[in-house]
Amino acid sequence: MSGQELSQLNHCVYSLRYHLVLVTKYRRAVLSDAMLHHLERTARERAADWNGAIHEFNGEVDHLHLLLELPPTVALAEFVNALKTASSRLLRRDFPELKARFREPVLWSRSYFVASCGGAPLEAIRAYIQAQDRPPGRSGQ
Repeated sequence: MSGQELSQLNHCVYSLRYHLVLVTKYRRAVLSDAMLHHLERTARERAADWNGAIHEFNGEVDHLHLLLELPPTVALAEFVNALKTASSRLLRRDFPELKARFREPVLWSRSYFVASCGGAPLEAIRAYIQAQDRPPGRSGQ
């Protein structure tokens, strides 16, 4: 596993990285740059709460891309559900204009994309996420 960063627990050395894509309900173009900054903070906090980390984050008006690492003690589907629930609740609270765009209190589509990744493909995924056509707005926040 040369060149690959490893993490460890008491009895486990691991490298579990995932490319996660979340899509807004009905693929609606509702995410602004300010919302993406908010979502990034929320995602980083949630990952840390689950002893994981977000290595890259970006998005467009209707979806997010995350390169994240989670320990093997975490069920990925449970983390995704927790992230979608918390981010939807917090975003709708802090950006009330979202409430007008959806009838029910749901921001994310029920489905999501996830792929495991590691080694050489990580740089390609990082470059892909960094190259997302992010909406214009404040930078560095």
